[in-house]
Amino acid sequence: MIQRIQTLFLLLAALAFIALFQFPFAVSDVANAGFLADKDFDVYDNTILIILAGLGGLIALVAIFLYKNRPLQVRLSYLTIIIGILLIVVAVVLFYNEAYKIFETSKISDSLGLYMPVLSLIFGFLAARFINKDEKLVRSADRLR
Repeated sequence: MIQRIQTLFLLLAALAFIALFQFPFAVSDVANAGFLADKDFDVYDNTILIILAGLGGLIALVAIFLYKNRPLQVRLSYLTIIIGILLIVVAVVLFYNEAYKIFETSKISDSLGLYMPVLSLIFGFLAARFINKDEKLVRSADRLR
């Protein structure tokens, strides 16, 4: 059934990944060379970030419609969590590889996009948890028959 709570969590995880295309990770007050040339550090600054954000959103959306195959839906939820972790790691590594030389000259502040991968992790974990609950319920009902 598509009207389960894990569907809502998967949809929220997908929306968190998709929101990364709208909101930057960090904002600078001065335009600098490199990825802060437009004063924003967002997913458009690196191809890997674009691929991870798009893939995470797509997998979470696909997992919504696999409600008849709960084991696959759980695996896709775990894959969404892994992609979220990879996105965070890649963004932090890219940011600190280039930002150390501009911390003295400009003020860099966080933005809403910084919290979106964390939200996708939380929602992916909650979706996997509730899918596992459903699977246990179905298995226990099968034992009773």
